[in-house]
Amino acid sequence: MRISRRTFAAAAVALLLPLSACGSGGDDGGSTDASGKVEGDITFQTWNLRANFKPYFEGLIADFEKKYPGTHVKWLDQPAEGYADKISADAAGGTLPDVVNVSPDLVAPLAKAGLALDLDKAASTYKSEYLDGAWASHEVPGLSGTYAFPWYLNTGPLFYNKALFKEAGLDPSTPPKTYDELFADAVQLAKKSDGRVATLANVPTVEDFGRYGVQLMNKEGTGFAFNDAKGVQLLTKYKELYDAKALDPQALTATPESSGKKFLTGAVAMNPGSALDLGNFKKQAPNLYRNIGITDQITSTGHVNMYVMGVMVNSRTRHTPAAVAFAHFVTDARNQMSFAKKVAIFPSTAGSLDDPYFTKEDGTDETRVRIAAAKSLKNAVNYTPVLFSEQMKTALRNEVAKALQGKESPEAALDNAVKACDQLLKQQG
Repeated sequence: MRISRRTFAAAAVALLLPLSACGSGGDDGGSTDASGKVEGDITFQTWNLRANFKPYFEGLIADFEKKYPGTHVKWLDQPAEGYADKISADAAGGTLPDVVNVSPDLVAPLAKAGLALDLDKAASTYKSEYLDGAWASHEVPGLSGTYAFPWYLNTGPLFYNKALFKEAGLDPSTPPKTYDELFADAVQLAKKSDGRVATLANVPTVEDFGRYGVQLMNKEGTGFAFNDAKGVQLLTKYKELYDAKALDPQALTATPESSGKKFLTGAVAMNPGSALDLGNFKKQAPNLYRNIGITDQITSTGHVNMYVMGVMVNSRTRHTPAAVAFAHFVTDARNQMSFAKKVAIFPSTAGSLDDPYFTKEDGTDETRVRIAAAKSLKNAVNYTPVLFSEQMKTALRNEVAKALQGKESPEAALDNAVKACDQLLKQQG
């Protein structure tokens, strides 16, 4: 599986677990003490990684078993499709592996069910090895603790068309950084082009509300809060963009692919992307490629959004020291750096992003984008609430569409979205 920003965005799947679910160790559970001797047989489950990275993981496991004689790691890999359902079934049936590859939304119900080991208690000594935002990404609202080691990260810089900015009388060397700057530039771009050039091709998502500075949930994790005054302000601004043709008219039904095509043809001035996109521009749109600018995601908080994967330890494991040691081994700086050089992802370990691999230009497009993304990740956060399911994303998108079309006021739309999401939250238990 090619790991990309879009893969992360598509990976969030709702997961329901009965609170009575038990782990692989049985009802009586295992020890939360990770300080004992590292020994015993453990199972490690990844998420659709065997096909492309089998040699890497076999080498990783061999290195661990050599470092800790008396351990044996059995590697399991599950397909991408149905992964959440597989974890749910294993948790309910008592067959959850000892160490599990998870995303924050997948760890939340496991933590609520008491199946995810609290690393703040069992492995706090390792916390300083990771970026603050990455470690915090596996916290669960309503619970105290951190429930997975952060593993690989991803993010995407924004591409922008310098020629379109210049034609609109904007300085192509100073692209917008905050939402206020974005809105002002977008209106000018639309006005100067008589509505032919939109700045954006996508409606606001929950990450946009987060980057705008909206509080997404209450502190207890019992309800959503993005319908506050700041949230209404953001959606009102997007409505103004939509009316001014500064937001592409097809934004309500846009996909990453359709947005990319709009950017390619010059109908849209800004779009998120990757090094792969730069290669396509060079081949398919040389004029765009010559005028391409790369900048950070728009944010009014000073922190961009990141997508994060994690490695969770089953709290019911019979071999807590070995499971914790292996989860840490998979995610330590050396092994994350090794993995990052095999696929377009970024390590979550502190200091790793200062490596020349992420800072030194070599003239290639791939490096150019990698350096831009790595720079923004150092203080990035995962804005998507760990309890925000795919159904909730759909509910928000539907209400945003109604507001942009003038069928509801921005305030009513967000009130309805929060109401729908709160109802879905209650169904999660």
